[in-house]
Amino acid sequence: MDLGVSGKTALVLGAGGGLGSAIASALAREGARIALGDIDPAAVDRTAEAIRGGGHTALPLVWDFADLSVTEARVGQIEAELGPVDILVNNTGGPPPTQASGQPSDLWAKHFQSMVLSVIALTDRVLPGMRARKWGRIITSTSSGVVAPIPNLGISNALRLSLVGWSKTLAREVGGDGVTTNIVLPGRIATARISFLDEQKAKREKRSVEAVAAESTGSIPLGRYGRPEEYGDVVAFLASERASYLTGSVIRIDGGLIASI
Repeated sequence: MDLGVSGKTALVLGAGGGLGSAIASALAREGARIALGDIDPAAVDRTAEAIRGGGHTALPLVWDFADLSVTEARVGQIEAELGPVDILVNNTGGPPPTQASGQPSDLWAKHFQSMVLSVIALTDRVLPGMRARKWGRIITSTSSGVVAPIPNLGISNALRLSLVGWSKTLAREVGGDGVTTNIVLPGRIATARISFLDEQKAKREKRSVEAVAAESTGSIPLGRYGRPEEYGDVVAFLASERASYLTGSVIRIDGGLIASI
């Protein structure tokens, strides 16, 4: 299937991590020019090298998303080197495990800046061009915690849920201009982040990591953690011309993990 994104410019945030790298690679295979943003220079360079090794275009950018003062410069560089952003994949790192109660206000503010305001500011920067060209895709990766809150991820559950309300509202505002905006929810995808969360749970409960992982996979109907590539392929479809009538939605990529309808 031709996804119709060849020659378009995609910006993928968090592109040095497992999910971001898989998303960027999936879009690159479809012929998109890829701008890669990540705070970790070595990680974003690895993703860029892998994409270039496949004969595709990649522009790595060291980018602290919480620093809103650099947004204009980074987007300007992308526009100068690759062209205006047609596809934006908002994928930010998650906060540390915490309870919902008893957290200092400055911790809430710090992660609100990096996880929510950064996404809104960047989207606002590229959205006028998308609307003018009558084509755009905004895809925001959050967490299954926005549907079924995950114990001990209080900050993540709350802040990521705010992005769901924002995305749904935005979909109505920009749909008439050919811009779609959707949310994707990873379940238990085999990334470093999931390994970290399994390790933290094992420490809290004084169990082995293997026991925690076995318990997790036992709750997934498909009986395994997802592969990052499976996540990336779904995002690539949402970014495509083929998904032009899909907007304002929340897509679960979870192997059936979330029990609610």
